Amino acid sequence: MDEALIRLQEEELRRTGRYYKHICFLCVPLLCVSCYLYGLRPLLLCGFAVLMGNLCDRLISLLRRRVYQAGDYSNESFALVITLLMPATVDWYVLAAAILAGALIGKEVFGGYGSYPFHPAAVGYAVAAVSWPEKVFRYPAPYANIPLWDASGVATSSTISDTLRSGGLINISALSLVLGEYAAPMGTGAAIVLAACGLFLWMQKDVRLSASLSFLITAGLIVFFFPRQLGLTEGTAFTAGLVFRLRCVRDEMLTGAMLFSAVFLLNEPYTCAHHRLGRILYGVMVGAFTMGFRYFGVYETGVCFAILAVNSISGWLDRTEVRLYELIKSGRCFKEKKTGKGGAE
Repeated sequence: MDEALIRLQEEELRRTGRYYKHICFLCVPLLCVSCYLYGLRPLLLCGFAVLMGNLCDRLISLLRRRVYQAGDYSNESFALVITLLMPATVDWYVLAAAILAGALIGKEVFGGYGSYPFHPAAVGYAVAAVSWPEKVFRYPAPYANIPLWDASGVATSSTISDTLRSGGLINISALSLVLGEYAAPMGTGAAIVLAACGLFLWMQKDVRLSASLSFLITAGLIVFFFPRQLGLTEGTAFTAGLVFRLRCVRDEMLTGAMLFSAVFLLNEPYTCAHHRLGRILYGVMVGAFTMGFRYFGVYETGVCFAILAVNSISGWLDRTEVRLYELIKSGRCFKEKKTGKGGAE
């Protein structure tokens, strides 16, 4: 029995290790898109992030007096995800603080690899967002000339979030939205690349689609039935109102790092619910919380805060589902026994 448990644990470690390697690998095409839109600074930022994540791993191994695991790419993957959620003009100290918060507060405080209840990348991003919102939520325009080291002089804006928050419509073509040609976090705009990354993870069996799809469907339904655009259906026909609502769904789903979070954040092996029904409920709750943060909060990327909120009950969702199945199974067994006794009499 002990040997079987050890084999299961080893298989789990191999599976999660492969997941983090694939996350690091899939950050490469997003980085290429970022470099195309913003120059070479995203490459420098991501290199700095990988170095920071690796140094955190080595330092923690030294302080805890344990052997450094060279094949553990979790810190590097968290650091890359945090970086791609940032604007291309983010200051170095803000990025360093976010990575340190993710590695130390989000991961190691709770015991390290596999023991953390909250997504470390979401923790690091949330710390930076609350501490320096003016650095995290203002983005440069695509194709802007951004210096490699000091980007403080580059013009930035939060046009899209301000427009949606005020109930307006985004004056950007559908093609530009899909290609990421708008002011946004440097790795979250290219919807085509993000969809391809999600498909790769699913085909490699690193993730299951139940959480991501339930998240996107829930958020999309909330936007469709309760859009925040003003005067949506006033004086319009049903067909025109329907097209308008679908446009609102498109604008909300393709901005605010929604697709990026569905692919790179939602399915983290240790913070997402593990059973099918639990994953569906997890995605539904993250979708509802995300739209609540986006509608009534002050931060555009409310999905990270929503993930942290639902992370606190993901374990409870799994335990509740197990108990529910046990109750159903015991009820069926009791019914079968009762039916068998009745037939024998």
